[in-house]
Amino acid sequence: MIFNKTTNRWFIVAGSLVIQLCLGSLYAWSIFVNPLKHQYGYTTTQTQSIFSLSLASYAISMIFAGRLQDKIGPRKTALIGSILFASGYILCSYTGGSYTGILVTIGIIAGSGIGFCYVCPISALIKWFPDMRGLITGLGVAGFGAGAGLFVKLVYYFIDSAGVMRAFLYLGIIFLVSCIPSSFLLSNPPDGWVPAGWLPEKKQSLKLSREFSWREMTATYSFWLLWMMFIAGAGAGLLVIGNLKPFGLSNGISAAAAGSAVGILAIFNGFGRIAWGTISDKIGRTNAMCFMFAFQAIMMFSLAAMGYKPLHLSIAASSIGFNFGGIFALFPAATADFFGTKNLGINYAFVFSAYGIAGIIGPILGGKMFDLTGSYLYAFIPAGVMCVFASISALITKHPVYQSS
Repeated sequence: MIFNKTTNRWFIVAGSLVIQLCLGSLYAWSIFVNPLKHQYGYTTTQTQSIFSLSLASYAISMIFAGRLQDKIGPRKTALIGSILFASGYILCSYTGGSYTGILVTIGIIAGSGIGFCYVCPISALIKWFPDMRGLITGLGVAGFGAGAGLFVKLVYYFIDSAGVMRAFLYLGIIFLVSCIPSSFLLSNPPDGWVPAGWLPEKKQSLKLSREFSWREMTATYSFWLLWMMFIAGAGAGLLVIGNLKPFGLSNGISAAAAGSAVGILAIFNGFGRIAWGTISDKIGRTNAMCFMFAFQAIMMFSLAAMGYKPLHLSIAASSIGFNFGGIFALFPAATADFFGTKNLGINYAFVFSAYGIAGIIGPILGGKMFDLTGSYLYAFIPAGVMCVFASISALITKHPVYQSS
């Protein structure tokens, strides 16, 4: 059944992009690392534990948010997330630099707000755009990847002009006035809606279009392979994102050049989401994953040698950001392909729980190795090995209908 008079689905894209741009400021965290270390005496491991906790809260809260948005819709769920996200930053500004205070406000409150916001645009967009699932997922989450690029210079300005704590306050206010109105643009299409003139491909039989509950999904090996690949690829990317600026500084690169590399990574993070999503529509999700993770493995093995010149660091940052971004286009689209769209909110939240594990492994691995050895080399090599594992795993990942064939 086709409904011609419905919400313009491109409004959903607009609202999604604004929300995701704000959420993506999380990836500018490395800009806060040195100010926290110099002004408040934090260790590298402490700065990365805040980042890691926010990632873990983000992933865990998505499970609850996914289930909630499947019941009450994306608009109300995103509104809850927007309030949590913004208030976490605003409350952080009153902690006086306390490690525990920042751990709670940024790590738990703001991190949970990201989880509640993030799942809503993805689920809504995939339902509104079944005709271009990979591309639209990539476009919808591109803002998250590019958000750090938008906020890097702003964060620098806030810190330089008003201090670290005021920077958190100003960011919180920006998030409040941007995310709440954008939440009201989100909605789900009517039941049975499909774009006018679009018909699913004939190869998508009723059997292949089966709707899995989260319990049925987690009983398939397809889910567990996706989950482990997500940990491997995201862990490698988050290792670099959380430590990129201090990595450059440790090799004698200027603060301006190292900060510029953070912005470049963010831009390519956003671009990679659109590019890999489009590629996957043409060659298939798992084929795209195989190539993407292989490319990322090469870059992780090469990174230690590319940290001594600004140009080389920027090239490495752009490549790693490009591949890392692809994860967030390919995995929600693959979840919808494999397990259906009816329960996509909760199903993708379970797949995305791997991000919480990756957020603990990646950044803390980098911070700990640097604190122990004075080098990031011993973090980059195992991260590259994880990406090789993910690339190989993509070759054996099948639609769950075929798992016994």
